[in-house]
Amino acid sequence: MSDVMENQPVALGASRVELRVSCKSLLDRDTLSKPNPCVILKMYSEGHCNEVDKTEVIKNNLSPVYSKIFAVDYYFEEMQNLLFEVYDAEDSTSVGTRDDCFLGSTECTLGQIVSQTKITKPLQLKNGKLAGKSTITITAEEISGTNDFVQFTFQAQKLDNKDLFSKSDPFMEIYKINSNGSEQLVRRTEVVKNNLNPKWEPFRISLHTLCSCDLHKTLKFVIYDYDSSGKHDFIGEFSTTFKEMQSGSPGSEVQWECINPKYKEKKKNYRNSGVITLTQCIVEKVHSFLDYIMGGCQIHFTVAIDFTASNGDPRNDQSLHFINPVEPNEYLKALSAVGEICQDYDSDKRFPAFGFGARIPPNYEVSHDFAINFSPANAECEEIMGVIEAYKRCLPKIQLYGPTNVSPIINRVATLAQEESKSQHATKYCILLIITDGVVSDMAETRDAVVRASRLPMSIIIVGVGNADFSDMRMLDGDDGTLHSTKGEPAARDIVQFVPFRDFKTAPSSALAKCVLAEVPKQVVEYYASRGIAPDSHRPGCLQPL
Repeated sequence: MSDVMENQPVALGASRVELRVSCKSLLDRDTLSKPNPCVILKMYSEGHCNEVDKTEVIKNNLSPVYSKIFAVDYYFEEMQNLLFEVYDAEDSTSVGTRDDCFLGSTECTLGQIVSQTKITKPLQLKNGKLAGKSTITITAEEISGTNDFVQFTFQAQKLDNKDLFSKSDPFMEIYKINSNGSEQLVRRTEVVKNNLNPKWEPFRISLHTLCSCDLHKTLKFVIYDYDSSGKHDFIGEFSTTFKEMQSGSPGSEVQWECINPKYKEKKKNYRNSGVITLTQCIVEKVHSFLDYIMGGCQIHFTVAIDFTASNGDPRNDQSLHFINPVEPNEYLKALSAVGEICQDYDSDKRFPAFGFGARIPPNYEVSHDFAINFSPANAECEEIMGVIEAYKRCLPKIQLYGPTNVSPIINRVATLAQEESKSQHATKYCILLIITDGVVSDMAETRDAVVRASRLPMSIIIVGVGNADFSDMRMLDGDDGTLHSTKGEPAARDIVQFVPFRDFKTAPSSALAKCVLAEVPKQVVEYYASRGIAPDSHRPGCLQPL
């Protein structure tokens, strides 16, 4: 089971919901073997259907039960349409690429699943007809407030051998037993080939997923010998609780006998079918973005605006800086969309605003980090509307020039973040919004500045306006791989989010803000977690900005 989605911070205003899926009576189109089914979850947004995640592939199975958990943010006020597609997977990389491997799909809303907690729906083919008797069952469970995770390492000794010509290929499944007696699969380990004394890979799981945060809830462990036909041989089982799993002193091991009930009943001298050992059980607290915000952490929001000549003469209606009385330009739209959200997390709502790439009065020398209110001693503007007014007043007083040097403004904000990094409390996190129209002239220096800033409480949002080539900006955004400095030093974490404004021209402003701010909660949590800094205790006074 991938931990990627499970480890993501819950979005503000949302409840995190876990979805578990299973299928029954899938179509068997292959005469020689059963399908290797995989379920893909997609979600409709802004008229597009985007893949959210997919389950593991279960081989040779017509009625798979998946251990993969889909973690989805649920908003009461939004219609969240989901699409579940089932494919016969040739391999993990080709899932969903071939129509002839399509086994069926179904649509529903997240609200429908949440309101019923469990729904079963028939699968349909692409022609609208039913896929035989195939069904998919989706179960929803809301994650409680705990953020505790547990790191486990299991191994086994002297397991029964189920193979004639080789040793067993053991894997383990973990189930939590619900109050009504039903079993819910929460984890399936990897298969260890040809080994009666397997050591399974360590894994990390939330305490909620494992036992619904109930330390006394019964947990059932079942060990199988893997068979490629899907008919896995039962080796044995045992039951325990998380409380018992924690019973060993730090560094000590906890053991259970693996029992096959049939053998125990029929064989007089039967002892067990092996011994399972828990060698590591470490509980860790993972704080959320909301924990830090409610603990008093403030967002320090700084704006930087590109005033290079490539934007065009602001007096010309073709200029990106042209002030149109009817409709705001792209700079103003980006400022409003992002700033109006960020200002809710800054208690004094005063924002430093700078410009770069212009000649400024009185000497008209080029500057790459001048205060747009022309007050070097205090570059702050009152609320985001103050930034907008300062921007409009600034335009007639400056001469657009160049080059497009971004590193000075990054270094300026990094200096403030550097001071903040000396604190052992999560009190202030810096966000720099850069709005620019073109290719960065000082890319080498900018890369170095971003890598240095990646070790500080700081994030950088870049909105590209106009129709320039923004390939350099995409490189700064570490989504395609870790950014390195000119000396080969890797960034400590991904702190840059780049978005071209042209992708949102026809979309509501909320769509742009949602996109550019999407990674900020994760970046905040990553920084403080890397420093081992926990949020301060929740204080009622800190709730007001939310």
